Amino acid sequence: MSNVFVSIDMEGVAGISTLQQVWRGSDDFPASRRLMTLEANAAVDGAFEGGATSVVVNDSHGDMYNLLAEELDPRAELLTGTPKPWSMMQGFSADFKVALFIGYHAAAGTEAAVLDHTYSGRLLYEVRVNGDPVGEAEVNAALAGTYGVPVGLVTGDDKACEQASKRLAGVRTVVVKKAYGRGVAQSMHPSRARDAIRAASAEAVRAAAIGELKPYVAAPPFALEADLANTSAADLCAMAPGCVRVGPRTVRFESADFVEAFRCLLTWTYLGASEAPRYAGT
Repeated sequence: MSNVFVSIDMEGVAGISTLQQVWRGSDDFPASRRLMTLEANAAVDGAFEGGATSVVVNDSHGDMYNLLAEELDPRAELLTGTPKPWSMMQGFSADFKVALFIGYHAAAGTEAAVLDHTYSGRLLYEVRVNGDPVGEAEVNAALAGTYGVPVGLVTGDDKACEQASKRLAGVRTVVVKKAYGRGVAQSMHPSRARDAIRAASAEAVRAAAIGELKPYVAAPPFALEADLANTSAADLCAMAPGCVRVGPRTVRFESADFVEAFRCLLTWTYLGASEAPRYAGT
């Protein structure tokens, strides 16, 4: 087994529940970077235990240079920096055999989920594909599916794992915390969470090696819609080729190609960022 892709976010990491913890510049952020790095290491260690011969870790939170390079498992390669045209899936290709999504969170608008959002909490209030709300795990898994690559593992709070299990057949999940609100969670101790991630990562890589996992292939055509934070952001996002304004704060894009839809979602994220409201302290 070779070529394992790890996309790691921060909101779904054990011990993290508040916005303050995931902000660059806050007093709590350095500790969160370390927690994130250690969960990445658990996934990497498990992947090699499961038979991987190479692992790429894509830093997928915020500005995407959060992982502590010197503390990352030296067997892994780190994909870090900003801006990434393919964001959380930067560097992904058909060369990978399985993808692992670590520290993920639930979709925007999910009740009692830790720091729920979809790609941009400041900008995108809901993202829908063919009328159904979607989160980052589903969107990223659908992109992986266009390359014939399955997602073997999703970790995060109970709501994130529940959403992933509904769409991704055979996916392993690790619930590292039970969410009670947007900023409230009952978490496993980080060391116990890492043990569970390590074991599940190994199991997922082994399952992929024997063909037990199937890619998530979304059925075309795709109608992508997003409800945006305000009308100014909609003004900008509607400028993207092929997009139409279907409401004061809603834009729509249709395609038979999911890669195009994925590209459009990221374009909206970057175009609308300048008009999205800022959180206090950022």
